Amino acid sequence: MTAFGIIGIILAFALLMYMIMKGFNIYLTVFCCTLVVALTSRMNVYDAYKDYFMTGFTTFFKNYYLIFLTGTLMAKAMEITGGAKSIAKFIIKIMGTEWAFVSVPLACGVLCYGGVSAFVCSFCVFPIALQVFHAADLPRNYIPGALCFGCSTFAMIAPGAVQIHNAVPSTILGTSFMAGAVNGFISCGFMLVAGIALLRIWLQKAKTRGEHFLAKEGDEINEDPNENLPNPVVALIPLVITIFLVNFKINGVNIAKVETGVLGGAVSAVLLMWKFINAKELPKHFADGAAMALFAITNTCAVNGFGGVATNSPVFTIITNAMVNIPGPKLLGLVVGTTVIAGICGSASGGLGIAVPILGPVYVAQGISAATVHRIMALASSALDSLPHNGYIVTVTNGLCHETHRDSYPLTFWLTVVIPLLGSLVGVVLFTLFPNLP
Repeated sequence: MTAFGIIGIILAFALLMYMIMKGFNIYLTVFCCTLVVALTSRMNVYDAYKDYFMTGFTTFFKNYYLIFLTGTLMAKAMEITGGAKSIAKFIIKIMGTEWAFVSVPLACGVLCYGGVSAFVCSFCVFPIALQVFHAADLPRNYIPGALCFGCSTFAMIAPGAVQIHNAVPSTILGTSFMAGAVNGFISCGFMLVAGIALLRIWLQKAKTRGEHFLAKEGDEINEDPNENLPNPVVALIPLVITIFLVNFKINGVNIAKVETGVLGGAVSAVLLMWKFINAKELPKHFADGAAMALFAITNTCAVNGFGGVATNSPVFTIITNAMVNIPGPKLLGLVVGTTVIAGICGSASGGLGIAVPILGPVYVAQGISAATVHRIMALASSALDSLPHNGYIVTVTNGLCHETHRDSYPLTFWLTVVIPLLGSLVGVVLFTLFPNLP
């Protein structure tokens, strides 16, 4: 029965990846995969859906809906005011022509760190990336890699980043968003430097092979230079306000809860850049933001519902123990367990929602600080989550950039899977050698 149950979980995870890559509805996918786990583990099917699935679904919704909602409103505010675009254009301008490509991931990273969602970052920066790659005659099919690298790696999981990837471990482990700050920043810095070096080498080799920018139908290359946008310094203020409110403390207590801090950033963006907004459209933008937040979190909740069934399978403890007891540094097992679960889910946030409640307490009980566990799991969540079936990767590659996985994913894989995995291992080394750094 044990072997059959383990095989069932593996088959369910393989089916999950296959169905998502084939474009099946997420709810149909998780319901089918849940059935596989329940049957092979000899669980009561009704209880699996009614109790375990719905508990996983509703628990994640209860804990994180307000974060998704305020984060989406913040993103909407930065989008409709032109603030996000202004910051992106400013960074691109100061980088110069030769290194202009670096400005694409940097612009995404600044926005992402300040609380703007990865999707909105990509949509805001893509038109600018087109201009940069066209001017430098760089192959267009590598834009998705540059965007995804900036939005879903070093900035998303850095200490202090106002993102769900800090919120999940913070909520469950009782840590701050700045947990493991020193080693965390070094690890994320490694990802940034290594990723930019790889991107530069990749683009140089492409030009050596004679690859050029080939525009696609619908590309707006000649953007209006006189477009009315906010001052980039003003546009940065809401991001700074958000980071300050969420991360800084008075008498040992954070100035604001993450939801309040992000909402404060959204409100400040609207107030500071009011003249760039059509006030009559605000109710519609709010409604669109609320709908986007609901759609995003229910998709993630569905994956967490499946995870709730899998984690209540009689054989899951065996699998967890195998991960925990991987030979080598204790934290290596934490990296493997977290990144594998995130990869299976095709989501860093969804993977963390499943992995942190299971693996986090185990490692804390072994004497590892909660701050270390928080940062290592955040770092590890950003690697295998970016496999081809990841919803964000699919949206940016196919929907936004109109490229194929065949033409663009190899670079995306190296930048968003290999580089973050190496960064996670750097984190393991640093936290093993210097566990007491703040």
